[in-house]
Amino acid sequence: MPPDLTAPLRAYFAANAVFDVDGMLAPFAPDAIVRDERETHRGLDAIRTWIIQATLGNRAVASPRAIRSDGDRHRVTAEVSGAFPGSPITLTFTFRIRDGRIVALEIT
Repeated sequence: MPPDLTAPLRAYFAANAVFDVDGMLAPFAPDAIVRDERETHRGLDAIRTWIIQATLGNRAVASPRAIRSDGDRHRVTAEVSGAFPGSPITLTFTFRIRDGRIVALEIT
């Protein structure tokens, strides 16, 4: 894991590595938004459902390889492997952090 990941990002990726839904959800702000696969998930309940479906459902683990930060925006390039066609793939996780919480995540 890149050493310059902020605390919320370290927590998110560490929890993902062991399929810990609560741990993945913990760094998100209550009104956070996640955009993934052309869908938008708003709020902690919707994000929890997305984590269960996308991460647990596909046994998907994202291994961060690099990060570029600019203010509150952090772009993490990660290799994602799991039980899905084309695994592993490289994806970009673009996080926005405010007050130590993830307020937005877009995966492309």
